[in-house]
Amino acid sequence: MHVRLLAVGDRQPAWVEQACSDYEARLPRQWKFHIDTVATARRTKNTVAEQAKSQEGQAILDRLRPADFVVVLDERGTFMTTEAFEQRLGDWLAAGRDLCFVIGGPDGLADEVQERADYVLSLSKLTLPHGLARIMLTEQLFRAWSLSAGHPYHRA
Repeated sequence: MHVRLLAVGDRQPAWVEQACSDYEARLPRQWKFHIDTVATARRTKNTVAEQAKSQEGQAILDRLRPADFVVVLDERGTFMTTEAFEQRLGDWLAAGRDLCFVIGGPDGLADEVQERADYVLSLSKLTLPHGLARIMLTEQLFRAWSLSAGHPYHRA
């Protein structure tokens, strides 16, 4: 079973990399968790946002495997509690498919990526900076795992 995060944006501040690495190291080894990045499409004053989003979308789709269970992060997705996320994550993992979370670029996700999604998840009703979304997701993955394992990290 593999769990990964596929995110647009190959350059993140050191604090984002450090925080993600910290939570990544705490996740169970059997998940084989890793963060895979797609380069942000170059934007110029003449670039239409839809062109960049489409380019990033194609790069995302190229990295997805047919058997992946794909969860895209979008502010318009389903918002849930940590307990509900832990339950849902458990269901996804029990299904036996590799799990891939996707964070889009500055202009969001291409329609084709949204259509490929098996689930659309919202971390917040707020629009989050991409680095913060990465940290929040990796922390919530760890929190959900610790909750399911009865670890004292999660305290309601």
